[in-house]
Amino acid sequence: MAKLTQLTLAEARDGLAQGNFSSLELTQAHLDLSESLRPLNAYITETPELALKAAQASDERRKSGEAGLMEGLPIAIKDLFCTEGTLTTAASHILDGFTPPYSSTVSANLLREGAVMLGKTNLDEFAMGSANITSYYGTVENPWKRNGDDKPLVPGGSSGGSAAIVAA
Repeated sequence: MAKLTQLTLAEARDGLAQGNFSSLELTQAHLDLSESLRPLNAYITETPELALKAAQASDERRKSGEAGLMEGLPIAIKDLFCTEGTLTTAASHILDGFTPPYSSTVSANLLREGAVMLGKTNLDEFAMGSANITSYYGTVENPWKRNGDDKPLVPGGSSGGSAAIVAA
């Protein structure tokens, strides 16, 4: 079997359903990878404690036969989308420190269906850009390099943090 962090979404879903690994194991593998990728600056906010708690709850729901459509699957949410109780900045200094009292529809739907949020990804400020260089929290670095060239590349935007995490 491939490393847990190299599985496609469908492979991870099927592996969880077949009991090949738990959501807690899958989430921990992704958290470990995310920690090693910090130099890319892909995340504005990491939520490892929330992720592990959500993964454990997901495993319990799966055991009781109450699995949602995204049950136990680790995801990152673009920091443009509000997530109740978790810092949401849209990569802007204006929203630095903003913790919304509600979740956006997309965030609420993903979490209601059992997705496990690893953190909030970096982006161009207010999603207004195409190179991911306007974030108050710094530029996102593309994990890919040109052959023979170590010059940092941007992953594109405005979802550069999301792109960097997937590419890595």
